Amino acid sequence: MNWPNFITIARTVLAFIVFGLLLNGGQQYYLYFVLTLVVIAGDYLDGQLARSLKQASVTGAWLDIAADRLIEICYWVVFACLHWISPWIAIIFITRGILVDGIRSFAQAEGLTAFGEKTMMNSGLGKFLVASRFSRVSYAVCKAAAFGLIILAQTKPELNLIAQILVYMATFFCLIRGIPVLIEGVRFFKQN
Repeated sequence: MNWPNFITIARTVLAFIVFGLLLNGGQQYYLYFVLTLVVIAGDYLDGQLARSLKQASVTGAWLDIAADRLIEICYWVVFACLHWISPWIAIIFITRGILVDGIRSFAQAEGLTAFGEKTMMNSGLGKFLVASRFSRVSYAVCKAAAFGLIILAQTKPELNLIAQILVYMATFFCLIRGIPVLIEGVRFFKQN
């Protein structure tokens, strides 16, 4: 167990604490907002630590991706259960996550990765939409802002419109970043 993996596990546990508090009717929304920011910051911190401490590993990368997907999907599901967003948003994120991660598992079996030097993406557009730092950071910021503002909108209803816009922007990003993986991933099925 190294520090980056510990942070990944800790932020996942913290996210589940937030989910439990939200689903049990807790109304300390400012606290949940701050805890959500800590969960999100943990995602940045674990990656930075792994690189700076030279503790990046295949296991750590898998753990980070699994934690990211688990946390993201659970936030959408919790928000849908609380009727703060349309259930279709959660369904879109779950479906896209399963399909994209499934295709990436085929790519990984051939030594390819989702991002980086060995990315599975071949086209310039695919590389930009899926693997570029700009696209990945923009998507992460949009989701983080959506998560935070959805929670804050429960105490400040005037934020709800902005929160919902961010939810739909994150959903658009989710789809627009998933489509190239699905299109370019067809080649893995043709080979098998």
